[in-house]
Amino acid sequence: MSGAPLDRTPKAPFEPKAFLSRPAAGVTLERFEAGRQICGQGERADTVGYIRKGRVKATTFSNRGKEAIVGIIRDGQFFGEACLGSAKVRTATIVTLEDCLITTVTREVMLSMFVSEPEFSAFFMAHLLSRNTRLEEDLGDQLLNLSEKRLARLLLVLADPGQDGGSPKEVNLSQEALAGMVGTTRSRISTFMNRFRERGYISYDSHRGRIEVYAALLISVLGL
Repeated sequence: MSGAPLDRTPKAPFEPKAFLSRPAAGVTLERFEAGRQICGQGERADTVGYIRKGRVKATTFSNRGKEAIVGIIRDGQFFGEACLGSAKVRTATIVTLEDCLITTVTREVMLSMFVSEPEFSAFFMAHLLSRNTRLEEDLGDQLLNLSEKRLARLLLVLADPGQDGGSPKEVNLSQEALAGMVGTTRSRISTFMNRFRERGYISYDSHRGRIEVYAALLISVLGL
């Protein structure tokens, strides 16, 4: 008696972004308005976040309550991946800078996917390598460049010129936040911002804290 015929239909290639765009066991899709906290420093760390749309900031607080922005994370990137190692609590607070679409994946599902889907492992590894490169660039920038050039580079990173060509990109961070990320004082940031505005690199409303960055001008004139 012959057995059932084998199914020789080729398996469809696994698509990591499609997986991260569908709800499933251990996978949750959420929408957050601008200014909402997604997770807080010191909370239990048992999920990894993936940004399908929008940008968030990662901040840490000292024992004295001083806040520092340690990173801006945008669409197509993960956050909270430290829980995949030995971290048991969150080391940073994640707050949305604009309306965001977020996927959260439990630690168990992430680790299982690494084993069962090599494409997902490669996708996540590419994220880690990109994050590591950015950290090395940030460290070199902090050690080697003057404050004004560090601010220019930070504005370029926030503007993300590759996303929508030459259109100006709005950045919604206070001078205090920019000063903390650049590593200088608020008064120097104010001086640099006024200088950038006079040269046409940005349009800046200091009363509303609204910045529009003309990335192409910063790149061409400053050679960044």
